[in-house]
Amino acid sequence: MNKPIVIIGGTSLDTIIQLDSLPQPVPRTIWPNESYRAVGSTGAGKALNLSALGRRVILHTLLGRDTEASLVRTALDHPDIKLLVETTDTPTEQHVNLMDPHGGRVSLFVQPPAEPVAVDWAPTISAMEDCALVVVNILGYAKPALALARNAAKPVWTDLHDYDGHNPHHQPFIDAADVIFLSSDNLPDYRDFMERVIDNGKELVVCTHGSAGATLLSRDGEWLEQPAFPVSQVKDTNGAGDAFFSGFLCGYLEGENLQTCLQLGAACGALCVTSRSLAVENLSLQWLQDHLRTGGW
Repeated sequence: MNKPIVIIGGTSLDTIIQLDSLPQPVPRTIWPNESYRAVGSTGAGKALNLSALGRRVILHTLLGRDTEASLVRTALDHPDIKLLVETTDTPTEQHVNLMDPHGGRVSLFVQPPAEPVAVDWAPTISAMEDCALVVVNILGYAKPALALARNAAKPVWTDLHDYDGHNPHHQPFIDAADVIFLSSDNLPDYRDFMERVIDNGKELVVCTHGSAGATLLSRDGEWLEQPAFPVSQVKDTNGAGDAFFSGFLCGYLEGENLQTCLQLGAACGALCVTSRSLAVENLSLQWLQDHLRTGGW
């Protein structure tokens, strides 16, 4: 049986509002095309995709004492997801995501993530003893997990999301990680950043560019490019980056070459946007591999 992946941080309950276009900053009344509530955030997105792809996941997260916490627990009720929940007096994290038909998004953190004074890390330390690797997401409360993973001699993967190249909040995660993912949304000089972190000893860095695909730089200087796979309809782009991360990681753990890992990431990300869920229905590693083999896009 494969060793579990430990993921630290990132669950929320989100309200998704679909609009014809993102609103301009002027007073107005807007009639949405659709709105719905769904589990969100990067830890949930990775856990749901990885478990669907056949990997066992142990997810540490913060939840409040509220109805939203119950809904998050229900959404993550999967035989291959084990939840380690730190219950806080702060309400469960909540976002309102304004979406346009092209995947544009404005996220409002209407209930920011909790920042507890103390966290019981004992269950996480135990989980790290026999895991494949640790994914530490960029939440403030998760920073101590970076040292815990190092003490356990486990590889650390992190996802910087729309890092701008300067925000000091991200630096501890950059310093501790062996493998870094990020998007180029706020980083036009992404190649310079990728080269700098590789020069500083990272194993891999992967940068996603939305519909323009993704690029990878490895420790041995290999530069790879992967176009995005086209889809017939975009329903919801929430979680696409986490789906890409998950597809790539599954390929990596299966021993695939890096180009195939990128293809699996692109395939998983493409399928994600065709669904309102963080992980497309009926997702499996075999399904991704079949898509790639047959070119069924």
